Amino acid sequence: MASLVLAAGCAPILNVEGSFFPAWLVCLVAGILLTALVRPVLAKSGLEPHVGPVLVIYPSLCLLFTFGIWLVFYRS
Repeated sequence: MASLVLAAGCAPILNVEGSFFPAWLVCLVAGILLTALVRPVLAKSGLEPHVGPVLVIYPSLCLLFTFGIWLVFYRS
């Protein structure tokens, strides 16, 4: 129980323009931006109709990017 209380404050915090944000929030925003950049590429290449249901693919792609960014920058 004591280790849970002590580990609660170990989340990485980033200073963005003078405001402190949790690192997961920054990773989520980056994941959304990367998904927004990938969508036109899939649409222009003609692969978008073949990847599956759009309501499943794009949120999954966003989570993939978010977790990938988290693992690259904050794994410990």
